[in-house]
Amino acid sequence: MFINNLNPVFIDIGFLEIRWYSLAYIFGLIFAIIYSKFLIRKLKLNFDINIIDNFIPYSILGIILGGRLGYVLFYNPIYYLENYSEIFKIWQGGMSFHGGLIGIIIVSIMFCNKNKINFLNFSDILSVLTPCGLFLGRVANFINSELIGRPTELPWSVVFIRVDNVPRHPSQIYEAILEGIVLFIILNIFFKNKYLKKGITSAFFLILYGLFRLIAEQFREPDNHLGFIVFNLSLGSILSMLMLILGLIMYNRLK
Repeated sequence: MFINNLNPVFIDIGFLEIRWYSLAYIFGLIFAIIYSKFLIRKLKLNFDINIIDNFIPYSILGIILGGRLGYVLFYNPIYYLENYSEIFKIWQGGMSFHGGLIGIIIVSIMFCNKNKINFLNFSDILSVLTPCGLFLGRVANFINSELIGRPTELPWSVVFIRVDNVPRHPSQIYEAILEGIVLFIILNIFFKNKYLKKGITSAFFLILYGLFRLIAEQFREPDNHLGFIVFNLSLGSILSMLMLILGLIMYNRLK
């Protein structure tokens, strides 16, 4: 058993406070820039070497606006309708991966149209870059004692003492492994296969993320104000199931 008493603040020098969650975003973007250049050079991809550098402002906009609005609309619309000023208080928490994904898709279409880039080719390279950010984000969730797991007596259980004294699944770590490490390895195999049609890697991102998230959700506590929506499924499970189905439809049309 591990007692999680980790400080979500990396450094606090009075006038400046840097949180682990902020660092997860920063290092995720840095990795995306560096690894994209490596892939473009090694695989001789038909992309400008600085394509991800140029896309970073779009990605920040898509992630923050999409993630926040997704949380507001998917997870707590009534509360934010009554307290609309709270929508802008992002530092208090409340971001949705699925909303962030929608935001990234929208800004990617805008970016591709502006720069005359094939959207499926671009979405494939984004799919390969994303798991690192997911990994770092889930580790930050663990440090923050948020998105906690369900109670368990397993020897690797974790007590998040800022929440309660109940031993729980480290569901954030499960997600970091599945959505981060495993997804990264598999998508790289697909992406580097020159015989696959464009868009296939993106389709498998949707399929595998949806599948891995569905698995992880079985060990994760549903949101307190929502509980289980239907058939013992959380909202995260339902959204991930839709994502998986969308990926299967996309794959069937592209293959």
